[in-house]
Amino acid sequence: MDASAPQIHRALQAVAELRAQLAANPALAQASAAVKRFQARRFHATYRDLLESTRYKSAAKFFLEELYSDRNYADRDQQFARIASTIARLFPQAVVNTAGALAEVHALTEHLDDLMARQWLLDAAQTAVSTDEARYIRCWRVVADEAARQRQLVVVLELGHALNRLTRMPGLRTMLKLMRRPAGAAGLESLQQFLENGFDAFATMRGADEFLTLIEQRETAWIGALFEDDAAACERHLVALLARGD
Repeated sequence: MDASAPQIHRALQAVAELRAQLAANPALAQASAAVKRFQARRFHATYRDLLESTRYKSAAKFFLEELYSDRNYADRDQQFARIASTIARLFPQAVVNTAGALAEVHALTEHLDDLMARQWLLDAAQTAVSTDEARYIRCWRVVADEAARQRQLVVVLELGHALNRLTRMPGLRTMLKLMRRPAGAAGLESLQQFLENGFDAFATMRGADEFLTLIEQRETAWIGALFEDDAAACERHLVALLARGD
């Protein structure tokens, strides 16, 4: 995927619009936070072995904190949008592609989370007593859009492969270090931290193929189960998974 500044701007503008809607609707914002917290718990439980692995824990933690957490990314997004055109002019295409993959997966994730949050609100009004596991499964199946879910996984994997390629670019780590002072002076600390953390997390693995294959296999199985398995069986599996992860 060859990314461009306009593509990055469009993705981040979509995220900004969704964030404005949440700011204007406290109930929806609470539902969105509940969905994100649940998904972060699911990710932590699914990848507990990688989070505890000497080789893979840095990359797994990076994915959890940067892609699957309930953190507010507003500062990073604003910084990212401000310098998207600069990234395209000053950095190699591999860096631009990494930025583009991040922007696309972020926008798609926020879109799907917004749909889930709206359905979460409706489900809560219709079903007074429910576990979070059962509610999440119901909401997922109402929102559906399997193509978007599959695309989300594809772009997550593209981002991982892009970061892995960056670790093989001579001199890039030195360039990132040299960027710290000008990035701080320009108010770009959050974006700078993301780039450094991603580079270091993937460099530590000394090869990301197995890590990304595990992500692909587990997320594909997760998506398939939520779309196809019996709801009660899916809920039992999810309850057991989260219990092991807590």
